[in-house]
Amino acid sequence: MAFCGQEPPPGAVLAPPPPTYGGACPVIELGFLEGDDTAPNEIMTAGGPRRFAVVAPVEIKDGEELPVIFMWHWLGGSAHDFYERSEVASVVEELRFIAVIPESKGDVLFKWPFTSLDTDARLEEEFEFFDDMFACVAELFPIDVNCVSSTGVSAGALFTAQLAGGRGEHLASIMSLSGGVGGVVKPWKTPAHAMPAMVLWGGRDDFCVAVDFAQASHELEKGLEADGNFVLECIHNCAHSTPPFDVPDGYPTFAPLWMFALDHPYWLPEGHSPYEGGLPVGYPEWCAVGAGNASERVGVCDGSQC
Repeated sequence: MAFCGQEPPPGAVLAPPPPTYGGACPVIELGFLEGDDTAPNEIMTAGGPRRFAVVAPVEIKDGEELPVIFMWHWLGGSAHDFYERSEVASVVEELRFIAVIPESKGDVLFKWPFTSLDTDARLEEEFEFFDDMFACVAELFPIDVNCVSSTGVSAGALFTAQLAGGRGEHLASIMSLSGGVGGVVKPWKTPAHAMPAMVLWGGRDDFCVAVDFAQASHELEKGLEADGNFVLECIHNCAHSTPPFDVPDGYPTFAPLWMFALDHPYWLPEGHSPYEGGLPVGYPEWCAVGAGNASERVGVCDGSQC
């Protein structure tokens, strides 16, 4: 099986170098300051100053290169909310990666630019924010450039699909939790690099504000598979809410999310995944390889959080 951190096979397609930042990178504070939910790091980027959080292992071993996961928050949330809800502070220590959690600018209706009302210029501004965060994290930490992924929840997932099309040359994989494309959301754009994708949503009743997330997720799957990308489909039954992962004892609450990123390096052959022979321990029964193959979860839910 292929995993981040392994030596790529001879002749494999490797990720390009990270972008370069056009100034002096800020000193990066890890996590959040106690009692303060403001993302602690500010960077000057295309649309002015922006804030983000970085979560990394306290000690990095000599020669260690860490995967990077960008985490885009939901409509009613913040970078701090994603930090808390995901339990990422403990997870980065256990699984050895760096999390980058952007804070939305707040100038567009749905926090991140992804709707048909958002201009291409505003979308490009957000891509440049990604470039600058990525550039400075890569400058200040030893990263595995072949294991950079993006995930988001709801509005953040809708933006992640746009980031795949706009900056796909840097992404090894994406994980969409109640996201998608189409309708009021901009359509799928073929990425510069084929990438495995986890597409997860809350069943037929996953609807919030103006987006039918079941339909948007199906449209995302269509675009991904038309471009030859591997798709892991996961369907729970709890509408627009936190995925009810039931992981084995000793696993992080959101283990399937982190595992997907860490099991899919950039250099995998196009359209392939180590999961083709079966899903690893830790994945729920309501996940399956390929669009249309997952069986919707059956069980009790806490209710929609829309």
